[in-house]
Amino acid sequence: MAQWMQDLPLGWMALVAFAATYAVAGIIFMIVMKLATGERARAFKGVSPGMLPPLGIIFGLFVAFIAAQVWSDVERGASAVNREASSLRTAILLSTSFPGEPESRLRDLIRRHIDEAVTHEWPMMAQQSASLRVAPVSLGEALQMALALAPRGEGQITAQRELVIAIENAIDARRQRIIASQSSVNGVKWACLFLQAICTLIAIAVVHSDNRGAAAIAMGIFSLGVVVSVLLVASHDRPFSGDISVKPDLLRQVMPESRD
Repeated sequence: MAQWMQDLPLGWMALVAFAATYAVAGIIFMIVMKLATGERARAFKGVSPGMLPPLGIIFGLFVAFIAAQVWSDVERGASAVNREASSLRTAILLSTSFPGEPESRLRDLIRRHIDEAVTHEWPMMAQQSASLRVAPVSLGEALQMALALAPRGEGQITAQRELVIAIENAIDARRQRIIASQSSVNGVKWACLFLQAICTLIAIAVVHSDNRGAAAIAMGIFSLGVVVSVLLVASHDRPFSGDISVKPDLLRQVMPESRD
């Protein structure tokens, strides 16, 4: 699916899908009806209507196959963001075990990481340009600081250990959401879906070539199903792109307040 289409608002995406699908259906209708004369008309009538159900079923299987991948990608992205937010919240709570400069510094680093993720990483993930080569500087510093703490007493020893685990989990969750942002339905799957839809439209037109009204109605109904299927998949294709996408709201919720 073209990047420009997936960047469109949902309403415009629906309009483009509707116009493109019905334009193709109209072209197929006109070509088949123009060819349905003489010997070709008799040949067209020899095509069994029984082939339409299998074609429709195959199209439905293609949609289900692609949709399964899309739902999995979205769920994986949302799960990574949830885990990152939860881990950062845990780190913020554990930082209170080290009052003073350590707590203030840890909170500041976590706040900087969330701000970087929301303002810079999210737009890059939407464009699928975020890379694991760019390390999370603020979380890296927070991890180094947590490891360098000098705990006093069993309570701080336990808090330091849990703090390190929480920051490591946040780093891993960030890695997973960036990986999820690279996911999308590849061109081969889209091509197979569209070709199957075209084949089914051609079959409908051929089977009903002796009745233009019936052909137009049947093709119109099937085309609407194609539009709905394409819109459903395309609007969820990239987990962090488009109107229906994973948002950084949870990260904003756990952002610690500044203590100036």
